[in-house]
Amino acid sequence: MNLLYLKYAVEVAASGSINKAAEKLYIDQPNLSRAIKDLEYSLGVAIFERSSRGMKLTPEGERFLEYANKILKQVDAVENMFRTDGANKLHFSISAPRASYISEAFSNFAAQIGKEAGMEMFYRETNAMRAVKNILEENYRLGIVRYAGQYDKYYKEMFETKGLASELVAEFSYVLIMNRKSPLANLSEIKFSDLKDLIEIAHADPYVPSMPLSEVKKEELPDIERRIFVFERASEFELLSKDPYAFMWVSDTPKEMLERYGLVTRRCVDNKKIYKDMMIYKKDYKFTDIDKRFITELCEVKRHLFGN
Repeated sequence: MNLLYLKYAVEVAASGSINKAAEKLYIDQPNLSRAIKDLEYSLGVAIFERSSRGMKLTPEGERFLEYANKILKQVDAVENMFRTDGANKLHFSISAPRASYISEAFSNFAAQIGKEAGMEMFYRETNAMRAVKNILEENYRLGIVRYAGQYDKYYKEMFETKGLASELVAEFSYVLIMNRKSPLANLSEIKFSDLKDLIEIAHADPYVPSMPLSEVKKEELPDIERRIFVFERASEFELLSKDPYAFMWVSDTPKEMLERYGLVTRRCVDNKKIYKDMMIYKKDYKFTDIDKRFITELCEVKRHLFGN
């Protein structure tokens, strides 16, 4: 029996709907529906009664749910037991957007903490959806979510629904980053029209809660003829350092990193959009001393770059 399928069934029962459960679990509705059917087939019983009004537990389903909840609680108990065994270790974990100022802060922080005995740190660059999922399901302590200011209400509603607290880290407009030999580098004023014949380095996983992906992509990835999708920051910078006709939209980048890759940043007068980086964590979570040390370093790097 697939343990993950037990979790799926418990969520479907709680939500009363495949669609609602899929949204909470961050998986596609067809995949969730197929997983529930596979679980029912393996057990030889119908767990749910399906109707236009949603998913209702059958009598067999109610018995199944009782056992499923007990099994999942026992799994949690085992995981907590081994986490307790490692209680003497310093532990830090964060999911963050692909942002140079955040990775710079983490590098500075890790250099300080790494000298201390008994330490584990996890730093994962990913999109907003995965950052939330990592906190809710993968035991990450902290997350930083990036989104355009116009979507603020959608994210605030999601944070509230998921039981997450949020605090503003930084608010900014994107700048263009490019090879120092780029034709853009010497322009006195850069407009959107100056980008049309160049190659954009971009991420292919934009996300806004409660909005169709196609609509979000249209807003976050406007029409441009040549685009390369890359998800690792170092690979992105390697591409930019080798191709003077490539560019990327980024938050402000530390000077040392620009010099390392032979890059420069420039403002675009047509770009008026404001972005927010929000730190998220479970509402009942209390910052540890190691969390506070990272936040202090993050604020220091942010002040240096953004001036606030």
